[in-house]
Amino acid sequence: MSNTTFFLPPRLYDYLLSVSLREPEVLRRLRAETARDPKAHMQIAPEQGQFLAFLIRLMGARRVIEVGVYTGYSSLWMALALPEDGRLVACDINERWTSVARRYWAEAGVSEKVELQLAPALETLDGLLAEGQAGTFDFVFVDADKEPCLDYYERALCLLRRGGVVAFDNVLWSGSVADPSVKDRATAAIRALNDKLRHDPRIAPSLVPIGDGLTLAMKL
Repeated sequence: MSNTTFFLPPRLYDYLLSVSLREPEVLRRLRAETARDPKAHMQIAPEQGQFLAFLIRLMGARRVIEVGVYTGYSSLWMALALPEDGRLVACDINERWTSVARRYWAEAGVSEKVELQLAPALETLDGLLAEGQAGTFDFVFVDADKEPCLDYYERALCLLRRGGVVAFDNVLWSGSVADPSVKDRATAAIRALNDKLRHDPRIAPSLVPIGDGLTLAMKL
């Protein structure tokens, strides 16, 4: 719901970007093009993209899944951080938005790293499991429809190796999760996910207040 770190006042947010963001030109142009789309609020914040790339490099990740591509901003950050033999399985259902992503992946020279799956994400994840790929991925980033988020979580845990990380975007939902008067299905699903991640003994969780809230869960 936010393509900035939403709770920071504008002057402090601008300062944050000015002293920390190293956004390659191709990513800056993709972000600018996406900003003209009516759904531009779905794109992650630039500092969050850089943080994802930092995590990929820190973990030495080689095999990554993204659930929810949109125009490819987050996947491009991650693909650029992957080694030459890295692989990113990108799950989405929208041909128009992902056509923008394909164009920028090609321009950035990372198309060979990205395997776009245009199908419901749960079908793609179940297909990976059926192929025997459980426990073979390093990192999963989930930024898609909220109601199935617990289903995405269970598949991600199966697909991750021990020590791998699943990251969920929008866990603060622009503050709505803390407002008991908000009771729509998406907000309720995020609350249920947050509760699950807080108590699940299979993971070590950490909610990072960046963008619209990002929870990292390491598989134990």
